Amino acid sequence: MTDSGPVLPWLVIRQDENGNRYRVGRYATRTEAEKVVGRLDGGGDRRRLYIVERMGRAVS
Repeated sequence: MTDSGPVLPWLVIRQDENGNRYRVGRYATRTEAEKVVGRLDGGGDRRRLYIVERMGRAVS
């Protein structure tokens, strides 16, 4: 946590079939972000891709 509030450096990004990217949420840990991706990706819709990124750089 900083003086301005909690630090949430891990992003969950949804990318659609056209390459458009949307931020789904911000999380404190990579593990937390990956759990969210697991729940969202369970729907089986292959036209969307969920990605975990650390703010400022792509991670996976």
